[in-house]
Amino acid sequence: MTEDPKERFSDRVDSYLRYRPRYPESLPRVLEEETGLDPTWIVADVGSGTGLSTEPFLDYGCQVFAVEPNTEMREAAERLLADRPGFASVAGSAEATGLDAESIDLAVAGQSFHWFDPLAAREELRRILRGAKWVSLFWNTRRTQGNDFLKDYEALLGRFGTDYQSVRHDRQRDRVEGFFGGDFELRIEPNEQVLDREGLRGRALSSSYLPGPGHPEHEALLAALDELFDRHALEGAVRLAYDTEIYVGRL
Repeated sequence: MTEDPKERFSDRVDSYLRYRPRYPESLPRVLEEETGLDPTWIVADVGSGTGLSTEPFLDYGCQVFAVEPNTEMREAAERLLADRPGFASVAGSAEATGLDAESIDLAVAGQSFHWFDPLAAREELRRILRGAKWVSLFWNTRRTQGNDFLKDYEALLGRFGTDYQSVRHDRQRDRVEGFFGGDFELRIEPNEQVLDREGLRGRALSSSYLPGPGHPEHEALLAALDELFDRHALEGAVRLAYDTEIYVGRL
């Protein structure tokens, strides 16, 4: 049976929430410059997951509808953000958000676009957006070069990953172009995670393409992560470097 991508992270929720990188503080400022975003705008965060992509817009002062099809991830976001002014949790998907027509000023998707049906999502977002119909797709692309740790971590993922190559965000440019169907801007902001041993394990296990508990390769993966940490840690930590890619355009 083909795996439903909307259920792919159900058993990774805790690791995802604790160990995935946040987004740079500059994200709302970039969207101010590109779209005119201000705190009065209503934002739809589509494929909002555990709420990591929702937080920056709540911090900025927007009302945010966090649209997520996966029950476990949506409930994690509700635990994280339920007390935040402006937060609303919605059981929906990029292709069927459940939001009212022309009710949204900006639609965003952080780290989730590669799971969308691009054409169906485009039509749904056109339906819910008003005004200039701004959309921003953004994600943290981990750097694979620059020092020995980054290169060796990439090699480890290639060794243990299942469908790792097919879900990498740097394979998504053609889908982004088809989704926007016209001009868009790309801004890149630097980002970083500083991880101790537990953090490196957790960051790896938040990835759906790596073997989780119960998999025959799980213990071997943990041993390889420990060996990698011991080889590269400085002052008890390793650093994962990212480029936060921010695509902005109108539908």
